[in-house]
Amino acid sequence: MQITRSSIETSKGPAGWFTGDVYLDAVAAPQPGSQVAAALVHFTPGARTAWHTHPHGQTIFVTEGVGRCGREGSPAETIRPGDRVFFEPGERHWHGAAPDRLMVHVAIQQADQAGSTVTWDRHVTDEEYGRV
Repeated sequence: MQITRSSIETSKGPAGWFTGDVYLDAVAAPQPGSQVAAALVHFTPGARTAWHTHPHGQTIFVTEGVGRCGREGSPAETIRPGDRVFFEPGERHWHGAAPDRLMVHVAIQQADQAGSTVTWDRHVTDEEYGRV
């Protein structure tokens, strides 16, 4: 058993990756023998990721609030606590909070051989975000 005491401060999500205020808490980082990464992601109302993909897919698990998620070519879906969303490897997608609610989710993804877990793209437009 290994207990890692919380020593990493909450970080603000980079403006290139997110619209609005988003805060990240590390849960797991790739280690020798395991390429899994996970973070607890806190979205303020209306905040969201940019479009992005993951080489091995991504699972998000909503723990609080109400959110939205979308994939290329489809309207956004509403997500709530207890909902689990899996995005396929290479599937272009986004996720974030509803316009009037906070949303928190755990994001889990696997790094590729080069150590990358995500490829970021352009920001989601207000029109794309509002297409529910």
